[in-house]
Order: sequence, then C-alpha cells, then structure tokens
Amino acid sequence: MGKVIAVCVSDKKGTAKTNVGSCLLIRDFGLENDAHAGSGQRQVSLLPYERFKEYAAEYGDIDHGAFGENLLVEGYDLKTFTAGTIIECGEAVMEETQIGKECHTGCDIAKRNGKCIMPAEGIFARVLKGGMVRVGDRISVHGKYRLGIITSSDKGSTGERRDESGPLIRDTAAEWGYETVSYTVLPDDEESIYSELVRLADTVGCDVVLTTGGTGFSVRDVTPEATIRAATRNAPGIAEAIRAESLKITPRAMLSRGASVIRNRCVIVNLPGSPKAVRESLEIILPSLSHGIDILKGDSSECGGK
Repeated sequence: MGKVIAVCVSDKKGTAKTNVGSCLLIRDFGLENDAHAGSGQRQVSLLPYERFKEYAAEYGDIDHGAFGENLLVEGYDLKTFTAGTIIECGEAVMEETQIGKECHTGCDIAKRNGKCIMPAEGIFARVLKGGMVRVGDRISVHGKYRLGIITSSDKGSTGERRDESGPLIRDTAAEWGYETVSYTVLPDDEESIYSELVRLADTVGCDVVLTTGGTGFSVRDVTPEATIRAATRNAPGIAEAIRAESLKITPRAMLSRGASVIRNRCVIVNLPGSPKAVRESLEIILPSLSHGIDILKGDSSECGGK
C-alpha cells in the first residue's frame, strides 16, 4: 500500500501547484478547480514522493506541487507500471494512461526549480470513478480484473424481458477497474448456469464472476445451487455482507439466498435480480473485493493493518 503525501491544484497551466490537503476528483475530468483538469488522457498527474525527496535533498527545500504534480504519492514508483494499471486512491479510482511527458521549454516550473522532474518521473491518469482524495489516503495499484457476468432469467433469455442488471454490473464495475470479458443471459436452469460458471473460471480465466437473479425462494431460483456446485472453496463473508447491509434497507433482504464462493483462482458472487438491489450490493462489495482478488492471485499481502 502507498499513501497520498500532497493533493495539489493550480489555476494556471505551466506553473507550480499548491497543496490544498483534499480535493474532489471528478469522473473523466480531474481535480476540481485545477487548470489541467479536462477531458482526455492526462486528467491527473502523479509524482513519486521518493523522487521528490531525492531532488529536494540535492537542490534544496521545495514545496509540494513544485513540479506541477496533482498527487504526490509514497510507496509506488508508478512509472514502472504499464498504461492501463488501475490506481485506487481514497474514494476515487484512476487508470494510468501515460508515463512521462514532453518538457515545455521555458516553463515557469523549470525556471524556478532548475529543472522539472515530471517528464522523466511522473505519470498521468484519467478518472474512472470520482470521489474525495485527501492527504494520508491509502493508494493501491493493480491491473484490470477480468469480469464475467451471468444474468439468470427465463424471460430475459428468450427476449421477453430486457435485462437491466447485467449492463448495470458492467458499467459500475468498469469504474473500479473491471473489464467485462463475457456477459451472458441464461434461463433459470441449474446445469446451464453451472456450466457457464465453470467455463468462465476455468477456460476464460475470469478473476471474478458476478451473477444477477435467481437467488430467491421460487422453485426456478437455482443460481445459488449452481454456484455452490462450482465452488472449490467457500467465501461466505461477501454474501453475508450484502445481506447484512441490505437488511438496513429492507427486511426482505433476509430472503436472499445468494452465495459467494471461490473456484480455484476465481471469485464468484451472486447478486439479487433487481437493478436497485444490484447497485446497492455493488456499493457494498466493490471497495473491498479487489483486495480479496489480489490475495487469491498472490498479488497482495494479507489483511493485517487494514
């Protein structure tokens, strides 16, 4: 885990920025009231604090934001990652888009500091999910997760009902760095759902599969049964968290039979069928799910200190 050392903005391009302590990151835009924010691939600039300190030790004290960086971050040398890397920072999520940049001759930053280290040491990102970012916030970095989506619906599979929950999962998960590699609408048939879960986990290589629908008391609601059949290990806490938080919204959440399991290196989670319940469930699980996936893949440490 890394952390945010400074959150910096400026009202003009090509000038040093000021550490404001906290600021709102706006989706597909950048930091609120920052001159560099806007559409495109360079919405936010990040600079490793370790490089900043090395320069300051050699050339004298300089203020945070001196090189025009939006976020001064400790713990990661982000330029060693590739474009497409996902950066979770505070309440926001970004995608790395560019490593370094061309130095503009005669800019105020280079004149004041002797040189600008952003072209060699900085990276740029676009904002996938907006939210507040503050000094001291934790930062985690990972690649895009491969997501499979299954909608279980008899009427949806025959075209009698338009599926809204599957696309909602796809679009919401994309804000957290999940790339949907498969989206299928199946009838409420245990064997069909089971076979698709196995295919997505074993053949497609999904990191996570999210299902929607088929978790109630109806005789045709068999998604949990198919999911449990596909499991190599249990992971009940995810489904328990969804029910616990959903009970604060409606007592009928106790009637959800959704399961959450692991199949080898893939996490499988059953979500309810309604778009409203799907949105609420995703708000509950997505902030923590990535850490579990990283541990399962061997890309992260255990939960100590969290």
